[in-house]
Amino acid sequence: MSTEKKPIRVTVWGENRHELVEERVRKNYPLGMHTAISEGIKENLGDECVIRISLLDDPEHGLTEEVLSNTDVLTWWGHAAHSEVSDEIVERVYNHVSQGMGLIV
Repeated sequence: MSTEKKPIRVTVWGENRHELVEERVRKNYPLGMHTAISEGIKENLGDECVIRISLLDDPEHGLTEEVLSNTDVLTWWGHAAHSEVSDEIVERVYNHVSQGMGLIV
């Protein structure tokens, strides 16, 4: 049996709305809040994690079955566009959380 520690697979999900429409947010987060979140995770976990970024405007909101099947922990930054998330994707995320995927909201 291998004792090699596998990296935590983290998907950072974000709406990416405020960055597109609010100058002050764009100034504070020029690469988006999702990038700031992913950089904070990487800073604290280093090589213990592999990070993927998914955004609301990506196909299937970036949360395809393949992405979620390869995610140990999903971080969710939502604030103003919850109504834009399709019910199908909400159900998909719910199913993966029910099966043990971590979720940080």
